[in-house]
Amino acid sequence: MKEHFKCSFMMLLVLMAFSCKENAKQTPNIKTVKETASKNAKDILGNPEYLAISYGGYRHVDHDIEPTLDELKEDMKLLSAMGIKIVRTYKVHLPQAANLLKAISELKQKDPSFEMYVMLGAWIDCKNAWTDQEPDHNEESEANTWQIEEAVRLANEYPDIVKIIAVGNEAMVKWAASYYVQPAVILKWVTHLQNLKKEGKLPKNLWITSSDDFSSWGGGGSEYHTKDLEKLIGAVDYISMHTYPYHNTHYNPAFWGVPENEESLTDIEKIDAAMLRALQFAKSQYDSVSGYMKSLGVQKPIHIGETGWATMSDGFYGPSGSRATDEYKQGLYYKHMRDWTNANGISCFYFEGFDEQWKDAENPMGSENHFGLINLKSEAKFPIWNLVDAGVFNGLTRDGRPITKTYNGDKDALMNDVMVPPLAREITKPE
Repeated sequence: MKEHFKCSFMMLLVLMAFSCKENAKQTPNIKTVKETASKNAKDILGNPEYLAISYGGYRHVDHDIEPTLDELKEDMKLLSAMGIKIVRTYKVHLPQAANLLKAISELKQKDPSFEMYVMLGAWIDCKNAWTDQEPDHNEESEANTWQIEEAVRLANEYPDIVKIIAVGNEAMVKWAASYYVQPAVILKWVTHLQNLKKEGKLPKNLWITSSDDFSSWGGGGSEYHTKDLEKLIGAVDYISMHTYPYHNTHYNPAFWGVPENEESLTDIEKIDAAMLRALQFAKSQYDSVSGYMKSLGVQKPIHIGETGWATMSDGFYGPSGSRATDEYKQGLYYKHMRDWTNANGISCFYFEGFDEQWKDAENPMGSENHFGLINLKSEAKFPIWNLVDAGVFNGLTRDGRPITKTYNGDKDALMNDVMVPPLAREITKPE
């Protein structure tokens, strides 16, 4: 996602110091890590019976207000009811990650049939990221060491839950100008984690990857095609790539506008056709990564670490922009992506389970705040109205409220907010 991860560098340094004390209490040279009878990454990734989703449980504009243990349990029960069995989170430096694992563990203790696994992300920054100094993309932040150590600690504490560690979140893509690093940094930490597995200091079946934009995995321009990236592709257990046709309705809109041969269609036909083109756009980015990987003589799984569609925007994607944003289009995109990935053995960590309003804290209508399938009023958006009808949420609540439908379930009212994409001949690509 193109939201900036606005955490304090000083806070990270304090947490690093704290972690050193905690790590001193641990035995560093364990010979083996006890593994449970739970399923491994290779069993669940690409398995349509184990749907995946990106998760953040933050309810407030103030990102310092952490979700409580009870709130995390509430969310896990809701996601489980939706058929989700793998969640992705990338905030190991904040309490949510550890608390999420504790919440899942307690749910499993109470109900042994409860099943939820975690893809745990370690945030990676370059030197001087999020400071008033010039970012040095060739050097890494000192905080990265603590991120990796904490991910290792949590993976060892919860081996039955943590099945994947991702080194970095969109940490190599060059538009992340505030913090991106060169592939050599990611390679260093991926190699470190793989060595820990060989030494018995991490579960041997834990999978290691990095979760990044499709371009960073070789699917973009030749500037990404480096020897270090080739080595990284060889080092990871699988590739976790991000694809966002939604953002590209503004940045690369050639696929989005209504072509001349479709101008005579009805409005709903134009919208439906545009969403099929959005699916094809995501497929093309997936294929570009696959093609680059195979050109290196490598055969590894590729899964989608992030993709999604926002339901509100007063910016590039709203009425005065690409007109991509509404719940109907989100519903089509969600269905298309699930159908395609499930049929082809691809895990799709759909972004995201719940709206979070800290992502664009200064602008409540900012699209980054509205990618969730359930909003902050505990209302299911159009993509999962059918689950409300099926009663899967009966007896479950979020923040004390039962799960109801947006628009009070009135599809006609919903469709009043749906806009037809602009004509292709009227679109100009932004500079």
